[in-house]
Amino acid sequence: MFNFLKNKRLFMLMIGFLIFIVMIGLSIGGRQSLTWPEKFLKDAVGGIQQMIYRPAGAIAGFFQDMNNLSSIYEENEQLRMLASAYARDKVEYNFTKNKNIELQEALDFTSHQKEMYDYTYMIAQVISVSNDANNRTININVGSKQGVQKDMAVVTVDGLVGLVKAVTPFTASVTPYTELNSLSTAFNAISATVLDKETESFGILTDYDAELERITMTKIGENDPIADGDTVITSGFGNIYPRGLQIGTVESLNVGDAVLTYQATIKPFVDLNQLTEVFVVKIPQINEDEELTP
Repeated sequence: MFNFLKNKRLFMLMIGFLIFIVMIGLSIGGRQSLTWPEKFLKDAVGGIQQMIYRPAGAIAGFFQDMNNLSSIYEENEQLRMLASAYARDKVEYNFTKNKNIELQEALDFTSHQKEMYDYTYMIAQVISVSNDANNRTININVGSKQGVQKDMAVVTVDGLVGLVKAVTPFTASVTPYTELNSLSTAFNAISATVLDKETESFGILTDYDAELERITMTKIGENDPIADGDTVITSGFGNIYPRGLQIGTVESLNVGDAVLTYQATIKPFVDLNQLTEVFVVKIPQINEDEELTP
């Protein structure tokens, strides 16, 4: 450093350059425009500043972006958790809502039927379904301990399902209406009538067509008022099926095999492929028999 100061020429040049810069700075305030040396100097200083500040700004922006990405990730995780909780709660809500509707329908159904015929309805869950061609059965989770007996009718809120054929202490096997077969002795034919025409209409449900998924109603009188769209119900004759249980609707009428009789095609109300809950029907006579049993 001292050797450098010994060079007087260079020292005087530096002093002069500094005085020149100071004079330029003092003279700028009173002028509207800059001279070309001033412009050159300002541009040079600005360029150096830009070279210094741009990398610094980029680095600062990078760390700011990283911080923002971290915040966005945390927000996305929170939103993902909220969406998952919403989906779970929606499923639970829909299940509870549908279950409440089913139970309300069942309550309204049993109350209405009890007022009509004073039957007792035992609710049961379907635990299995056998599709064996030679032994189609529906198994339910109530049995003799709950008062279930052989030949009790089984229904849903929509209509007839079938008849109890075997009972254990805690389960029962139900033979569905699809086993109706006039050539078989394994299933009882169903005596039926038409809703609102009980005293005028009568027929027998004898066969089920698996291909068409329809029941055949036979022995319909020539002057029977049955018509397309009528609701077919059990008549109560035969002491097997209690009266008033809905079966299905009339789709068509045709001339029967016997002279002066007709037969009807009935579309069942109950879809046996979607059974989850059923009711076992207890009629008052059965209750009375139970009370007389020692």
